Amino acid sequence: MSQKRDVERFGIIPGLLPIGPQNALTDVPGVCVGHATRIEGESIRTGVTAIRPHGGSLYEQPVTAGVYTINGFGKALGFEQVRELGVLETPIILTNTLSTWRAADALVSYMMQQTPSIWTVNPVVGECNDSFVNDIRQRSITEQDVFDALETANEGPVVQGCVGAGTGTTCYGFKGGIGTSSRQVEGYTVAALLQTNFGNRQELRMGGAPVGWHLRDKYLPDKLTPSGGSVMIVLATDAPLTARQLQRLAKRAAFGLGRTGTTCHHGSGDFVIAFSTDQSKTFVRDGELMNSFFGAVVDCVEESVYNALLNATTITGRKGHTLHALPHNDLRDILGHYS
Repeated sequence: MSQKRDVERFGIIPGLLPIGPQNALTDVPGVCVGHATRIEGESIRTGVTAIRPHGGSLYEQPVTAGVYTINGFGKALGFEQVRELGVLETPIILTNTLSTWRAADALVSYMMQQTPSIWTVNPVVGECNDSFVNDIRQRSITEQDVFDALETANEGPVVQGCVGAGTGTTCYGFKGGIGTSSRQVEGYTVAALLQTNFGNRQELRMGGAPVGWHLRDKYLPDKLTPSGGSVMIVLATDAPLTARQLQRLAKRAAFGLGRTGTTCHHGSGDFVIAFSTDQSKTFVRDGELMNSFFGAVVDCVEESVYNALLNATTITGRKGHTLHALPHNDLRDILGHYS
């Protein structure tokens, strides 16, 4: 890369594996990511993020997939059919909690337009609750927002922070959002994209340093302190893995979250969906290579959390509630103390 990635600027390097060219989910060939962001008036701070495993019709060319629920306090649509059949037949849509079903309806409409032969389809939609700064009761997400995210999805760099489904979300009591990262493993790519909305302030650890504890009384959300929260994790790879193996990857995402300090709270909706773009059906055997994939997942998830925090900006929304961005100067001082 021509410039240092976000974590390098702060001396935090999760793991030893090399990153992909964009350090993003789109480093997996064919994978596209798009956002639709809604920032309107004093109370709308929300959006949609779309992930397309390839540019064709997923209904006609589904990809192998696996899912895992870390904590089930959430509204993940479509997971049971993926769990049962081991395939993903629609793009993945991320949005806010009360817009889940509108987003799913829009995704069904999109699939029917794309593939006229459809009589049944399994829309996959995940969510986080952004109601601290977004008037979630307005259910402002429209079919056009979902279409915009899908139709602008591309294989280029992924915008991170306060964008798309991460526009109004939190992370450890700071402004969170969308974060992504990738790793290269013996000719394959493993990557993650997160919609972060979880964690209590004092829990946050970065590179092992108790950053949240040092900032426990500073830059706090005003009027009401969000706690617990949720996270949606999307994993992608071009490695030829079975649905069972992809579920094994999905389980390892929890270790990446744990590195950043969270314990996945009672009220968390912590969901993982993993897919492979490989169509060869010549699968990797379980063994040492799987261990490398596991490590890549943990590193990607950890760095994606950091990238969501480091790219976010302070935002004020519903009822004047403010979520502050993680202060970079304070972070450098804290990390310097522990280096």
